[in-house]
Amino acid sequence: MNFAIVGCGRIAKRHTELLGLGQIENARLVAVCDTNGEKAAAVASRFGVIPFTDYRTMMTSEPIDVVVVLSESGLHARHVIDLASFGKHIIVEKPMALTVADADQMIAACEQHGGRLFVVKQNRFNVPVLKLREALERNRFGKLILGTVRVRWARPQSYYDQDPWRGTWALDGGVLTNQASHHVDLLEWMMGDVESVYAMSTTALAKIEAEDTLVATLRFKSGALGAIEATTAARPTDLEGSISILGEKGTVEIGGFAVNKMRVWNFTDDEPSDAEVLEKYSVNPPSVYGFGHQAFYEHVVDSIIHNRQALIDGVEGKKSIRLINAIYKSVETGREVRLDEGNHLSRLGGK
Repeated sequence: MNFAIVGCGRIAKRHTELLGLGQIENARLVAVCDTNGEKAAAVASRFGVIPFTDYRTMMTSEPIDVVVVLSESGLHARHVIDLASFGKHIIVEKPMALTVADADQMIAACEQHGGRLFVVKQNRFNVPVLKLREALERNRFGKLILGTVRVRWARPQSYYDQDPWRGTWALDGGVLTNQASHHVDLLEWMMGDVESVYAMSTTALAKIEAEDTLVATLRFKSGALGAIEATTAARPTDLEGSISILGEKGTVEIGGFAVNKMRVWNFTDDEPSDAEVLEKYSVNPPSVYGFGHQAFYEHVVDSIIHNRQALIDGVEGKKSIRLINAIYKSVETGREVRLDEGNHLSRLGGK
């Protein structure tokens, strides 16, 4: 299958290397697009593909099967809805959109024109994360008590100054929407639907519109509680990206920089294979992106070729957008927000 990239910013390096260096079976990179012609040309020359500055021209000029949207978060909806008219499959980076209404329009556009929509949630494919999910599906935890995610990363001002859209409410959001969106997704995937949230945030070190530090407490429909701690103000370097699940029959904690290292695997009902889990289900990725992108692409290709259900389609990807907007609504109002009160609007994605 022929893949094309829209958006040649920071995250494009990971995607283009996988597709352009033959690391994904049955997939190859054929074109890249960015409104900045120099960026597009630089990426294209490395992989021997054609650069474009207009994606509509690209879509009508090249034989493309799947287009990958890596533009600014606040432009994902516009680009996906427009690209959907070409009837191709679409992959969109996190967050898929900034508002639930935009996410709904993206899903509807892809369904209307016959293309499938996939949302990048590469941490779901991490080896220890899959092992944790397996334990949950086998009910090894029993009653769930508490789920926690922590994102303690370092993003200096120079990171935000790379592009004018970073840290803005209209096109990005803060640490919750950008850096922690994967972890919010993991927490909800493991713990189930959220009933209500209460949150506080601050902009401690970064000179941006949105927050660089946020904490939130959650009540899940199951009765379990949850906590989100997210910051880009860790200094001087990244500290962790982690998830902990506590149940009546066991505790699991996955840490590392990118939810990649099994730290705790402890159940009241031991199984012979438990002794090997800490060593066997840990990896050491070179960056906070981890190794999950490769497994994600392999899953997408397999889903398309064999017409199988995707692990993260548009409907699944929308769940974390709904939760993120409720969290921001709680920050803005200073009150607990129930998710069944509707699709909450906040400053995020403000036009």
